[in-house]
Amino acid sequence: MTMPSTADLIRRRFPHASAAVLTVALCTVAVPASADSGPAGTTGGDTDAGARPTVVLVHGAFADASGWNGVIERLQGDGYTVLAPPNPLRGLASDSTYIASVLKNIKGPIVLAGHSYGGAVISSAAAGNPNVKSLVYVSAFMPDKGEALGQLAAKFPGSELNSALSPTPFETTSGKGTDLYIQPAKFHDVFAADLPAKTAAVMSAAQRPIAASAFTDKALAAAWRTIPSWALVAKQDKSIAPDLERFEAERAGSHTVEIDSSHVAMISHPDTVTDLIRDAAGSSSSASAPSDSSASSDASAGKPALADTGSRSLALAGLGAVAAAAVLTGAGLVLVTRRRRDTPSDPDASTAR
Repeated sequence: MTMPSTADLIRRRFPHASAAVLTVALCTVAVPASADSGPAGTTGGDTDAGARPTVVLVHGAFADASGWNGVIERLQGDGYTVLAPPNPLRGLASDSTYIASVLKNIKGPIVLAGHSYGGAVISSAAAGNPNVKSLVYVSAFMPDKGEALGQLAAKFPGSELNSALSPTPFETTSGKGTDLYIQPAKFHDVFAADLPAKTAAVMSAAQRPIAASAFTDKALAAAWRTIPSWALVAKQDKSIAPDLERFEAERAGSHTVEIDSSHVAMISHPDTVTDLIRDAAGSSSSASAPSDSSASSDASAGKPALADTGSRSLALAGLGAVAAAAVLTGAGLVLVTRRRRDTPSDPDASTAR
């Protein structure tokens, strides 16, 4: 009698083995796939360690969230969830508290970016929030705890902002105060020199003032001391001295790039700013700082970015499925071999149940 093949023996002894292997493989791959299923939402809740970060963009003084439009468009094209909340511009303590409340409603990891005065706001707003994984400063103030912006700005020459300001009294039901605007005739040169004059004129007309008290308020915290940070230095900035931006970035140990830009780098150089945010999110094509000729050396190349764990989980899941198939197949071979060894003369051994 012809002896049956090993494959026949496995099929007869374990008729459902192939189905079992397929079921294990599918279950093993399907579960982790949801870890990288899309951008984090804004519904609140616990941190999802595998979620893609939500990018929050905070504007500064004399502007509104529309200044981030070019960056938002690019990040949304990458699949990021992006929020650009209004910055009240009423005072550092109150503005930081408001932005902190916005952050608390976001589920999952956050990359938090601030432009100009927005940098000071995010430094306090991010403090104590474990979901904020990276900070990005775009031609921004980065005060230490207890520092006032007026005090910080006086450290280095180069800013022409003070002489361009127009103090304007205001009154509300809560009391009186002074708002600061940039004079229309000086707006283009001081704030947005690398934009067309007509664009700057529209921005000047729509500018949102900042309460003068914001420059005397002391920073409540300095989140950049505990959260990895990225910084862009605008070398042609006339609103915040470039030397101050360099000083702040070096003090914070930020990953830093320098470009030839006015104060509004996110408008005139949206690709560069977007790349910096991608780096902070850990999703850029290169883990190193941008290598173009305008970029400075990275001040702290060892500081971590957000881990991209979704694809890694899927790879491990695939390996798990292969391992499961190998285990089941190996078990079948061992049992069949043992059966044949124990009953070599039994012509019906292959069909014994």
